[in-house]
Amino acid sequence: MDAKQLQELGQQFRVDSIRCAAAAKSGHPTSGMSAADLMAVLVANHYRYDFGDPKRAENDRLIFSKGHASTLLYAIFRATGAISDEEMLQYRQFGSVLEGHPTPRIPWVDVATGSLGQGLPLGVGMALAGKYLDRLPYRVWVLSGDSEMAEGSVWEAFEHAAHYELDNLTAILDVNRLGQRGETMVGWDVDIYRDRAHAFGWETIEVDGHDVEAVARAYTEAAGTTGKPTVVIARTIKGKGVKAVENQPGWHGKALDNPDEAIAELGGLRNIHVDVAQPEPAEAHTFPGGTLELPRYDVGDEVATRKAYGEALAALGSARGDVVALDGEVSNSTFAEIFAKAHPERYFEMYIAEQQLLAAAVGLSARGWNPFASTFAAFFSRAYDFIRMAAISRANLRLAGSHAGVSIGEDGPSQMALEDIASLRAVHSSTVLQPCDANQTAKLVAAMADLKGIVFLRTLRPNTPVIYDADEDFEIGGSRVLRSSVTDDVTVVASGVTVHEAIKAAETLADEDIGVRVIDLYSIKPIDVEALHAAAEATGRIITVEDHYPEGGVGDAVLAALAESGAEARVVKLAVDDMPHSGKSAELLAAFGIDADGIASTARQLVREPIATS
Repeated sequence: MDAKQLQELGQQFRVDSIRCAAAAKSGHPTSGMSAADLMAVLVANHYRYDFGDPKRAENDRLIFSKGHASTLLYAIFRATGAISDEEMLQYRQFGSVLEGHPTPRIPWVDVATGSLGQGLPLGVGMALAGKYLDRLPYRVWVLSGDSEMAEGSVWEAFEHAAHYELDNLTAILDVNRLGQRGETMVGWDVDIYRDRAHAFGWETIEVDGHDVEAVARAYTEAAGTTGKPTVVIARTIKGKGVKAVENQPGWHGKALDNPDEAIAELGGLRNIHVDVAQPEPAEAHTFPGGTLELPRYDVGDEVATRKAYGEALAALGSARGDVVALDGEVSNSTFAEIFAKAHPERYFEMYIAEQQLLAAAVGLSARGWNPFASTFAAFFSRAYDFIRMAAISRANLRLAGSHAGVSIGEDGPSQMALEDIASLRAVHSSTVLQPCDANQTAKLVAAMADLKGIVFLRTLRPNTPVIYDADEDFEIGGSRVLRSSVTDDVTVVASGVTVHEAIKAAETLADEDIGVRVIDLYSIKPIDVEALHAAAEATGRIITVEDHYPEGGVGDAVLAALAESGAEARVVKLAVDDMPHSGKSAELLAAFGIDADGIASTARQLVREPIATS
């Protein structure tokens, strides 16, 4: 399209942004109006995309980091023929896929956005896939807003994109000056954005965001830049083209009061169709696979589950060419370094940047790769919003959190994950696993690769005894009954490190003629309701024991399962019920009553109590 046609297309995008919001009586039309010319130039003359095959590997990728400008995105979809005018005007209506912020319910949307500061980090992940894994010439375009530049995750993305020389990534920064409640921190001082981006190693191009010819030159220059990513810093006007709202505060997130007048001011309704160029046919690179040969450990050996994770992941990488690993500069502790040495071309170091760690994994997942991301379990909390949004993105992620609980010992509470089970259980589509030995860990790592959604594997710092044979299988949603008899008096449900304490407690109590059923609850979500119901029916007394805070952990998962099954039992939760501190692993387990002695003591007291009958 020539300049005049591009200007008309930009006006159409503004009109349709107003129409969407007017139909819904809500939305962010002024945010879409500022970036309308930027997107008109992109989709008409620079974007390469097959709307008939959105999963096509060669397609360029467009991420609306400023997801609240969804009216503009949906206006683009109408102009390309992907949706009808009628469908566009169902914006924000119940049952429509055109939600207030875009999600992959829409076929042409790869990742969910709307929580600001996420689009560019996600784009880094997709650009990593393009340059290093797919090895295709597609470009990743990210439309960012100036308000979200206050988010630290954005600068994690700037840093990592430059480090990995992602010259296939272009950020388009819509500097419209106004945020939700007033002027942004920087306003229209685009020199500040330029200097910051330069400091991070990016190429920068400053333009008037409403000069379509200047924008076109900027995109061409960005596509020709090699060795580093590019940010197009575009000075724009929020609400551009409608005097009542143009550059006026107080209009963020509001439909216009007089949409018909505004549309007339913009020149009326248009029906310009854009034929988006198709990408050049090409084959995505693949990595070879082979036979899965998981590590095997001898019963009685002592091996940390975190080490078994690393060894199993490397084996999985040898068997499956789609498996990719990322870590947050703790790979010598999570043992992801074993994968990195075995498969360096499929390993990405994210350094101490957990938000970018998660975002890169989501971006890789969106491109069809199978990412395993690891760090200390406690540090996933820093990136929890990215995990939450990953679920909305329908991403398939495998998260391995090491150094869980007080059993890590001397490092102290800042390193102890004590809320992780609760937080990950709460995520939609999540699976939460906690193995207690190395062979179990290896089997669960292999199973993780084919699960849908967010999968969290909780691993331990200390070595623990191998209690399972290497040929045993472990079903997701299952458990293991390690000890039982028809005369059991009490059930102990344990997970991870506390399984070994429960076994020792049961052996002690057996000498006192107290029968203890021990259940290894390695799958916390989904949970083995049937086994727990049977235990409740058989013993009427259940002790849950976990290396985690009481809220939302194993105990609460068991209580929920019993409530679901209708079983009646007296349940006592043993957990880390106070703020821990440094000490040896055994000392800390004892301090909170989650070691063998604490379990045995609780069991004795519980057995003395009469079981209530209904």
